[in-house]
Amino acid sequence: MASKKFVYFFGGGKAEGKGSMKDLLGGKGAGLAEMTNIGLPVPAGFTITTEVCNLYYKNNKKYPPGFDREVMRNVARLEKLVGKKLGDANDPLLVSVRSGAARSMPGMMETILNLGLNDKSVEGLSKKTNNRRFALDAYRRFIVMYGAIAMGIPREEFEHEFERIKNSKTKPRLNKMNNKVLDTDVNEKELEELISLLKAVYKKHTKKDFPQDQQEQLWGAINAVFGSWMAEKAVTYRRVEKISGLLGTAVNVVQMVFGNKGDSSGTGVCFTRDPNTGENIFYGDLLMNAQGEDVVAGIRTPIHLSDLNKMMPKIYKQLCDVRTKLEKHYREMQDIEFTVEEGKLYILQCRSGKRSPTAAFRIAVDMVKEKLISKKEAILRITDKEIEGLFYPVIDPNISFSELEKYRFARGIDAVPGAACGKVVFTAKDAEAWAVRGEKVILVRKET
Repeated sequence: MASKKFVYFFGGGKAEGKGSMKDLLGGKGAGLAEMTNIGLPVPAGFTITTEVCNLYYKNNKKYPPGFDREVMRNVARLEKLVGKKLGDANDPLLVSVRSGAARSMPGMMETILNLGLNDKSVEGLSKKTNNRRFALDAYRRFIVMYGAIAMGIPREEFEHEFERIKNSKTKPRLNKMNNKVLDTDVNEKELEELISLLKAVYKKHTKKDFPQDQQEQLWGAINAVFGSWMAEKAVTYRRVEKISGLLGTAVNVVQMVFGNKGDSSGTGVCFTRDPNTGENIFYGDLLMNAQGEDVVAGIRTPIHLSDLNKMMPKIYKQLCDVRTKLEKHYREMQDIEFTVEEGKLYILQCRSGKRSPTAAFRIAVDMVKEKLISKKEAILRITDKEIEGLFYPVIDPNISFSELEKYRFARGIDAVPGAACGKVVFTAKDAEAWAVRGEKVILVRKET
């Protein structure tokens, strides 16, 4: 009897999985497999199934027999395909480790980037790319993500050290004592000092040195992603969104591509249609010389996709071709994550895009007109929530932006449609407790 398959590989233009396997591979894993099979430029990697997550929790956080060997066989397969080895001191393979449930749960679970870096491989990456600053920047990011996500160290402690370096070293060097300095202003010497400080934070909390063994790093990251499935915010999200019946999250281990290799690199998110209005226009942002978390962190102002057409017309045309191909393939508005590494485009994820209630109606109607879907499909796509959303209170559209700015005291990313009045709370527990008492509340959280 054949043993159970827990890992599905993709790369080299072929994938073992496919788009219809969402329940087993999660939305992200199924999407990566499908995009690989239809010829899109997807980095190689493998997906650990949701079934493993289910067994992990059923068996008191123990993995099924043979699973570890299957993972390492697929690591070896990835190494052979890309011609690099995890932990190699001269030309290291680096990977991302990402979550991905069958239902989209944006921001609820975890991702670790640049896994495979240590004190030796960072020097190999530096020599191979002839870009020491890039290699050190990738290493400091990995230490922070691994420490915060795999080991539960408060991210603020790492951020405090970064701010300390910027204030004590970067600002005086640039003579910008009263001005904000960017992450990209921090030089090699300052990054070296920062890495030492970040390792000290790690050791203070764990009583151990930052792991130099790549297998230890990999299993720590896999454990962290499975752990995030039962994290409080993920459990609360599933309850609020009435998501049930899922086995768990999948884990995607994917070859790293870098948007922070310089001015011909960047990372972005785009929608095949405007998610606010539903208009059939390409909508999105790109942050040059950045990695994924920089886009939502707000450290710099991104550029609009239309500006990308002026800066990198070849990449913009390729992205437009991807947009057309994905919409025709899925017959649905898509949310696409992409990275440009030194002028080469990679697609990291696609999924059905979140949209406003107004946009949902317009997209459904327009797709019928474009003969992408039938009238029956259009009607079935509109949810009760979207109908309800049309009746949410909104700020008077006749009030000018300048008038609104007079009263604004903070800015953030809205998580639900409509306008609201209430008392600000900062934790989900407080929001629930206050709501039970009949208080109107607005939950404000730090963007992660």
